[in-house]
Amino acid sequence: MPPQSWWAKYENDRRVQVDDERTPGPCIRRRAAPTPARASYTRPAVAHVFVAPHPDDAALSCGGLIASLRELGQNVTILTVYSGSGSGSGGGVGNGSGGLTSYQREALGFGTKTIWPASEAFNRSAIAADYPVDDGSGVAPWAADDDRLEATQADADASAKRFWQRASWYRRASIRNRPLAGQLLVDEVSTQGAVYTDDVVDAAMAGDVVASRRVEDERYAMYAEASIVFLDLPDAVFRGYEGDDQLLGEPRPDDGAPYEILRREIVRLEPQRVYFPLGGGNHVDHQLCRSVGLRLMTEPQRWVMPGPEWAGKVSFYEDFPYSWWNGFSSLDELPAGALDGLPADVYLTPRFADIGDQLERKVRGVAFYESQLDRLFGGERKMASAVRLEAARVGAAGGVGRAERYWDSYRP
Repeated sequence: MPPQSWWAKYENDRRVQVDDERTPGPCIRRRAAPTPARASYTRPAVAHVFVAPHPDDAALSCGGLIASLRELGQNVTILTVYSGSGSGSGGGVGNGSGGLTSYQREALGFGTKTIWPASEAFNRSAIAADYPVDDGSGVAPWAADDDRLEATQADADASAKRFWQRASWYRRASIRNRPLAGQLLVDEVSTQGAVYTDDVVDAAMAGDVVASRRVEDERYAMYAEASIVFLDLPDAVFRGYEGDDQLLGEPRPDDGAPYEILRREIVRLEPQRVYFPLGGGNHVDHQLCRSVGLRLMTEPQRWVMPGPEWAGKVSFYEDFPYSWWNGFSSLDELPAGALDGLPADVYLTPRFADIGDQLERKVRGVAFYESQLDRLFGGERKMASAVRLEAARVGAAGGVGRAERYWDSYRP
């Protein structure tokens, strides 16, 4: 028998004898064509938006939950609403300590001491250079040429951006071992991200209390790996509220809630859940932010392109340290009329977030707000004690150890 050709042998190997009533005799079973690989699908991370009336409110009230969400890989954005001074310069920056009334300084946390030196002598630009300073304008003869350095820096930036891809900003390191202006860079969205800009830092170092609080907020956002958006609306003390009776009273009729601007930012971020202050301390800025959350749930569904069903997405957090001072435990303890804007068919139910594993991280996060610690707690150690005791108190109510309590909305 002559040897088989390679083709005949190949065909014979692929031939399979099959007993089939419909196809008598031998038939050929050929290998099925490979199925094209299905494009991999990665589920996008869940997004959470925390509406903070002022710098420090998100860290104080929700720092434990924020840390837990980031540990799970979920995106967190802090919307700081009243972060401006109303001066109209620099996005709310520029109203230095010298232009504030005594009550404004006290209400902002600077009533007893100035955290940032206001003297011109502390302005670095006013210090004469009495020794040679490397301004970074040149490269030493032994160093690589500029083109290679720029290419290496670009690679380092790209690697850093991939590493921090879950945040809207990323840490950037200089390959020349020199500090970089900005330190934190935003992505394509110019209105989002924690960014140190020269005017904010300079104003803070010159004694601008609003800029100082904003820098603290940015530092916390970097620590918490959260993106941050500043709406830069003027704080209540810059809108004509004088004295605690007014600041903790009813909002003036001509001082409306920032519904449209806040709604626009929330819709742009497309959150799976958005958290508003409950307003237990009755601060006017907290009340106005709460009213935005209540109004969102009254928004009708549009027949052309249905909008989100906000009932089920909106939650309210208990305002710390007001909740700690008042021993808050139920909605009945809110001021009269606080929830009048809640739709009749929407209810609020408590949910306890177990933050036992993240409690110390929350304490470290609150410590970034140095300007507020003495006024609110009498120092950092007392702040840490208050945060731990409040978490234990709330956790005992929910039977979960250490917790933060949120009031979730739902429509039966």
